[in-house]
Amino acid sequence: MPVDDLWRAARAAGVSDRRLLDAIGRIPRRAFVPPAHADRADVDAPIPIAHDQVTTQPSLSARMLEALDLTDDDHALEVGTGQGYQTALLATLTGSVVSVERFADLAAVARTNLERQGIDNVEVIVSDGTRGWPPGAPYDAIIVSAAFPRVPRPLVEQLCEDGRLVQPIGRGGADDVVLFHRTAAGLRRVRRICPAHFVRLVGELGYSSEP
Repeated sequence: MPVDDLWRAARAAGVSDRRLLDAIGRIPRRAFVPPAHADRADVDAPIPIAHDQVTTQPSLSARMLEALDLTDDDHALEVGTGQGYQTALLATLTGSVVSVERFADLAAVARTNLERQGIDNVEVIVSDGTRGWPPGAPYDAIIVSAAFPRVPRPLVEQLCEDGRLVQPIGRGGADDVVLFHRTAAGLRRVRRICPAHFVRLVGELGYSSEP
């Protein structure tokens, strides 16, 4: 089956979480990409979507999700829904997800895609992701799918103590994906997961626009 290619790519990237690998093998990525690119859905590579955005490479999404060490009871925040593939993987690993997307048309597509796959524990919000989503806070885990040199303060404030956050740190295009933990003293950098190329994090507390 084609999804085996993405499963193998995640394994080759070092992912070993059985629940995550099962989700990759079960959730069809082609259900979350534009129809014009459906023939590339089973390739471990980014895919263009509206507004000059791209999806995250599936094996990279898997590495980021695995680093969050998610449990079935976690309440998670995702910044950057896109068309919902990473959201779907996240939803299978957690109890509930709030996903924030700044483009209303992408959010609508993601909602439809998730509904068609029977995924009902996700709330997709149209808002400024650099502000997080205070009504849903606190969160046990946060994943940010765009790059900025620092973690926006609202995301730190909305993360539970002992919570985990993964974000690409950089200016967009040549970034380090980093795992952070929230402690009583604030946010602590734990480790660099990998280098990556992400779009910029746009918003009031991020960049004003794409480069």
